[in-house]
Amino acid sequence: MNFLEVSDLHKSYGGVRAVDGVNFSMAPGELLALIGPNGAGKSTLFNLLNGQLAPDQGQIRLQGQSLNGLAPRQIWARGVGRTFQIAQTFASLTVLESVQLVLLSASRRLFSLWSRAAQHQSRRALDLLAQVGMEDQAARACSELAYGDVKRVELALALASDPRLLLMDEPTAGMAAAERHALMRLVRELAAQRHMAVLFTEHSMDVVFGFAQRVLVLSSGKIIADGDPQQIQAHAQVQQLYLGVGAA
Repeated sequence: MNFLEVSDLHKSYGGVRAVDGVNFSMAPGELLALIGPNGAGKSTLFNLLNGQLAPDQGQIRLQGQSLNGLAPRQIWARGVGRTFQIAQTFASLTVLESVQLVLLSASRRLFSLWSRAAQHQSRRALDLLAQVGMEDQAARACSELAYGDVKRVELALALASDPRLLLMDEPTAGMAAAERHALMRLVRELAAQRHMAVLFTEHSMDVVFGFAQRVLVLSSGKIIADGDPQQIQAHAQVQQLYLGVGAA
């Protein structure tokens, strides 16, 4: 049994087949990149995986259990986390308070009085921040952080629910090369330590080919290639349709 199994997945908008018969699987701890030109269906596929959209046809199974028909909150509770292209944090809270809030939600104590909530799992929250290199900024407001640090806090928020599968939508968007590589090294280490599968979309090919163990290429809603980075770089259709080289 595969850890994540996506079978014959379809989603259409009118006559447009945004996701058209997608099949793939993932193993625990695997870093899998999903690439393709704008409009290829990447965002739709992500939204199907975390329940923001319902598939027209097909199955999504995590460790043998179907995710079809579940709301995003239910899928999150079953171990699917997500980060976004535009980082999502709680700007009015401190870094530590932001992580505590997600820990409260994960333990279903969101409606506790904040006077008590402020003490909730502070040690665990600090441990999560230490894992992403942000423990020394725990007392700072999220609104004061540099963008690269916001991305690290968002990663800590995603890890607070102990995801088995993490979906990362353009994790390095807006970051300089050094920041991109540092963040993805961290993601790779965390994936290995936690046996957490990571599926990420990315436009920076240095990140895709430098960090993904496997690459899926989506075009017009269909997977046109699935292989390791070397295979994808050598794939004639990928070179022609996505990477912009090869036959004219």
